[in-house]
Amino acid sequence: MKFRAHDTFFIRKGWLYKGIKNVQNDEYVFMGVNGNPMDILGIGSNMVKSLRYWLQAVGLTSEPTSGKRFQEITPFGNIIIEHDKYIEEIGTLWLLHYKLASNIDEATSWYYFFNEFKQSEFTRDDFTKQLDAYIRMNGEDEKSNRILTDDFNCIINTYVPRIKSNPEKVHPENNIDCPLGELSLIDILNKREKIYKKSIPKIEDINPIVALAIIVDNADNKEIRISSILNDKCNAGKILNLDIITLISLLNRIEQRGYIKIKRTAGLDVIELSDSIEGKTHDERFLWCVNEYYRILNT
Repeated sequence: MKFRAHDTFFIRKGWLYKGIKNVQNDEYVFMGVNGNPMDILGIGSNMVKSLRYWLQAVGLTSEPTSGKRFQEITPFGNIIIEHDKYIEEIGTLWLLHYKLASNIDEATSWYYFFNEFKQSEFTRDDFTKQLDAYIRMNGEDEKSNRILTDDFNCIINTYVPRIKSNPEKVHPENNIDCPLGELSLIDILNKREKIYKKSIPKIEDINPIVALAIIVDNADNKEIRISSILNDKCNAGKILNLDIITLISLLNRIEQRGYIKIKRTAGLDVIELSDSIEGKTHDERFLWCVNEYYRILNT
């Protein structure tokens, strides 16, 4: 489990492009082997540490766990570089969100918020108290309230644009928002009382093939229960804040494109993956769907 590795800095617009571009040029850029990373990246020392963390948390880069440290672009990161290096497409944002919200090791608070935290309406204290209980239940060392509060604030700043939270402090030319705020996964229910809510995104904002990528990344069999897609940790229902109506609508759109078949037999609703997906290994399925998303986007 990892907490507050972001050093209180949420992802800024342009950061991820800046990071992967420089890792491509020099795999030791964050280690300062070939120059001062602050000068190369044009950001302060704490932001350098934060960006190094975020690149890994969203699955764009990885570092060896032992030996000499360096960063390398992941297979997923290479697809993003090829097709959307400036991180402009909404589908790219959903994919990065999936990587982040399913990353229990590197982004534990994000994983907990979307997969374990059951309240749809909540305050900061609701979240931090329950996260603290979750940490202790899993045998981890207790974390200070400040650390958990910083993670909560960073989650809110990740998904709630500042024009909503602090409109009087936001100027039109300000570019400080996190791009994941475009996903509309968290909203402010009561600003004065600081009560927030998880929001169900608009169905038209979720590309069916991006949703399919999440589903197949969590699938072990050709047939998958719809209840599992809705309720299992790290699957589409949890990661995308879906209810059953929105999920069924999304699955229908995937079926219309020929990637799955919805089967309702003996009271058990399942989807069956198409042969074009089933014939691939588990690791290949996700990347195939990501490539398929960009292929269709660019045709």
